[in-house]
Amino acid sequence: MRLLHTSDWHLGHTLYDVSREAEHAAFLDWLLDTLEAQSVDALLVAGDVFDTANPSAEAQAAWFRFIARARERLPLLDIVVIGGNHDSAARLEAPDPLFAALKVRVVGGLPRGPESLDFERLLVPLHDARGQVQAWVAAVPYLRPADLPLIATEGDRLIEGVREVYGLTLEAARRRRQPGQALVAMGHCFMVGTELSQLSERRILGGNQHALPVDLFPEDVAYAALGHLHKAQRVGGREAVRYSGSPLPLSLSEAGYQHQVLLVELEAETLGSVRSLPVPRTVDMWRVPERNEATLEEVLVQLAALPKAEAGAAERAWPYLEVCVTLPRPEPALRRKVEEALVGKAARLVKLTPAYTGTGVALADVQPGISLRERTPEEVFKARYARDYKEALAPHLLEAFHALLTEVEEEAT
Repeated sequence: MRLLHTSDWHLGHTLYDVSREAEHAAFLDWLLDTLEAQSVDALLVAGDVFDTANPSAEAQAAWFRFIARARERLPLLDIVVIGGNHDSAARLEAPDPLFAALKVRVVGGLPRGPESLDFERLLVPLHDARGQVQAWVAAVPYLRPADLPLIATEGDRLIEGVREVYGLTLEAARRRRQPGQALVAMGHCFMVGTELSQLSERRILGGNQHALPVDLFPEDVAYAALGHLHKAQRVGGREAVRYSGSPLPLSLSEAGYQHQVLLVELEAETLGSVRSLPVPRTVDMWRVPERNEATLEEVLVQLAALPKAEAGAAERAWPYLEVCVTLPRPEPALRRKVEEALVGKAARLVKLTPAYTGTGVALADVQPGISLRERTPEEVFKARYARDYKEALAPHLLEAFHALLTEVEEEAT
């Protein structure tokens, strides 16, 4: 059977206050066409459907419209969705009475029964085109610290708690599957040995010191469909444990990523193949200059060489533009000069990054600063702590900060 693995849609995302709605609409149209063209049996969405816990009406409408169109065009398609750290578990699961009738399983948060985990929700059968069960999915959503069991251990309490949840869920799936049926896992987490996009991915589960080991997924797991990291990558060199990556670049730093979905073929209980399907990019991201920085005079020359806007062309299709300038002193007219150079050009200025010299530092060694809006809450907390205290930040304080941050984010729902 064929699975399509995708994650981190971040519907409702804005890039420096510019809506991505048109780009998301184009992606969802392409995804529907791809599901049909590739004869996909099951769609796996591994978290972060929305960009925030309280998504806009437009973002929710895009999500519901996609589900309705998918069911209309592909009545036999199984759809399994887990919540991510950006999602509100309750909001994601709110349409469940309707989604259940549409063969859509959404596991927004970790469900519990009277005595243990609610495996009726966590375990999902996947059917082939004949309606036969060919695989079982252990659909584990993003795990918050409050979800984890208290385990007496000499190791890391959070990591061992996650291991316990995945272990119980996978064992329950093993008891249900029949010979010839594959075991599939889903998760939204940060794994050891992976690359994090600093400008758009939050550090989760107490920070990167709690990166999870790849042995959470034993060798009998035919495929593990992961979400959270926006850069597509294997985990621990294993072909069967993958991040699909985000379908759109969610920050300027992700412009060079290969944005894709993954087409997964299962052969009975084992993995047959994994194929990358690149997502067409409808809006480019440009940087002037392409690398490092340049003087204002050099930058203005490069901006003048940018393509002219065609008459009647939609501005929403113009590339996003970051301009990086090296200055020997403050330049009050910097933005005005750059904007004047862009008049009539087919580009949207979303970020202007000045870097200053004058201390004898070589231009090549000067790096543009990161604005406050680009810093994560953890970075701000660490900087404030370092300002006020001489001793190093204790791990238990950082863990407490992340628990508090999670509570604050969820109150917004």
